[in-house]
Amino acid sequence: MPDLVVDGADKLCVRLLIELRDHVRTAGPGAVVHLIATDPAAPVDLPAWCHLTGHTYLGPVPGTERPTYALRVSGEALATQEAKPWHVA
Repeated sequence: MPDLVVDGADKLCVRLLIELRDHVRTAGPGAVVHLIATDPAAPVDLPAWCHLTGHTYLGPVPGTERPTYALRVSGEALATQEAKPWHVA
């Protein structure tokens, strides 16, 4: 069971990652977050962002109606720039 579900609707990954970063900040270390994302780049961008920041990418969530991906929040993650989720702060 996730601690938090973020519905990214049909947003592009850049917008999704900016919003996800804000949710991750409040979720706290150890929280499992499910991100619903229909952007075809999500299966590539989300694991890459987790690798960059230090969060743990848990992979696609099976049995969901819409594409959903899971990650575990790290207490030691690197922050990214406010408008640029691909750039470490």
